[in-house]
Amino acid sequence: MQNADKGSAVRLDGKGLHIGIVQARFNANITNAMASACLQALQDLGVRQEDITHVQVPGALEIPVALQAMAEQGDHDALIAIGCVIRGETYHFELVSNDSSAGVGRVALDYQLPIANAILTTENLEQAITRQGEKGRDAAYVAVEMANLLEALS
Repeated sequence: MQNADKGSAVRLDGKGLHIGIVQARFNANITNAMASACLQALQDLGVRQEDITHVQVPGALEIPVALQAMAEQGDHDALIAIGCVIRGETYHFELVSNDSSAGVGRVALDYQLPIANAILTTENLEQAITRQGEKGRDAAYVAVEMANLLEALS
């Protein structure tokens, strides 16, 4: 029961952490705003700019493979997935949303590496715009908290 107390306090200190960000370019107006909010929040939490690796991929479906490549490097304490999938008129929305999310989760579990999933899935552009800043900031907080928690648990 002693180990349960190790992770009970939220630790949002990003000093010394190495964070990787994979950002989809599709819906770039949204993902750029999310990435900016995320990067600002990481710096506010003490993560140095030089300790952040930020790459871009074409779309949400490509995010998991880039996350996997970063995870294999072993250089990061946490990763962040940034993307935006907006419902259209076809079933494609469900496929992209489900597959990208499942891929992110699989990489996290396979590599025992925290990944903040900030892939927005919205009904329309207005919903995406409403959520872009908050979701970007939240991803930074999740990444830092989970990196510290896993360090405390190991």
